[in-house]
Amino acid sequence: MKCPHCTIEIHWDTTHGLVGDGRNTYFADASGSWLTESGPCPSCKKLIIYLYCKARQGIHIRYMVYPRGVTRSPLPGCVPEKFAVDYQEACLVLTDSPKASAALSRRCLQHVLREVAKTTKKDLAKQIDEVLPSLPSYLQGMIDSVRNVGNFAAHPMKSTNTGEIIDVEPGEAELLLEVIEMTFDHYFVQPDQVAKRRAALNAKLVEVGKPPMK
Repeated sequence: MKCPHCTIEIHWDTTHGLVGDGRNTYFADASGSWLTESGPCPSCKKLIIYLYCKARQGIHIRYMVYPRGVTRSPLPGCVPEKFAVDYQEACLVLTDSPKASAALSRRCLQHVLREVAKTTKKDLAKQIDEVLPSLPSYLQGMIDSVRNVGNFAAHPMKSTNTGEIIDVEPGEAELLLEVIEMTFDHYFVQPDQVAKRRAALNAKLVEVGKPPMK
């Protein structure tokens, strides 16, 4: 797992029970048996705390209590705020509501495809069809996978409103965040890096008396 504090990949050594107590303390209700799962990150030494439930139906549920939300690498400054805000909120609510996080990610993707890729269709599924031929192969597969989140392909009417809260499987909401990050990289980060390198090269050309690249 990645530490939610420092984002370093770690093997987390957890303890069960009350923080600072050392006892295995369980609390049972209609949902199942609840306990805390806590331990320090071996890299940054900051504490990570989960509320853990072993459900009566055999389903295990974990909620991150501390730190609040899921930490991901900061967005580069070249990503416009109007696109970054939905992504950042999707990260913040991921632990509490994967459904809400997925809805925000889909809305963010639709916003980028409409404003930057200049798609003309109204619903997200058709926008994805429209933009796929213009994307590099590695990104085609990632963006196309959005259809499968929450049975997207099986419920085409859902695609007309990307803000609608629909079911998602474990891990799907986080996959959507990765899709958004790759989309930002394609449309904002890479062009920004190319522009900076071009500007640096032009400056060197001018220094030696040669005309800059057009």
